[in-house]
Amino acid sequence: MIKRSRQREAVRRCLAERCDHPTAETVYLSIKDEFPNISLGTVYRNLSLLSDMGEVKKITVSGGPDRFDGNTAPHYHFFCSRCGCMMDMDLQTQKDLEILAAEHFSGQIESHEIQFTGICPNCIKCQKN
Repeated sequence: MIKRSRQREAVRRCLAERCDHPTAETVYLSIKDEFPNISLGTVYRNLSLLSDMGEVKKITVSGGPDRFDGNTAPHYHFFCSRCGCMMDMDLQTQKDLEILAAEHFSGQIESHEIQFTGICPNCIKCQKN
């Protein structure tokens, strides 16, 4: 069993209260007023531990820093290639995709993750103005 930590709880709480899928640095900036002596390294270690424990989700972004999500339920993400925002997609996960993949794979499929990439509505709006 892992010892409880006030700093780790603050990291977890920060992610639970956000829906913007922050980076470790953003989490650090969000909680450093509460914990002035906390280091960015401590935030990284706690995010890694929480991710390993399945309490937060780590999202790898190609060419950018990892993002973190307090919502561990299966869902899809959208990443804007223009402004770098990440958001949840309002789309039911496709369990049939796992069945189809299993038909073409000799291993055991347990889950899947999909990340869509493109231009977000805000960037499109700004582009038109």
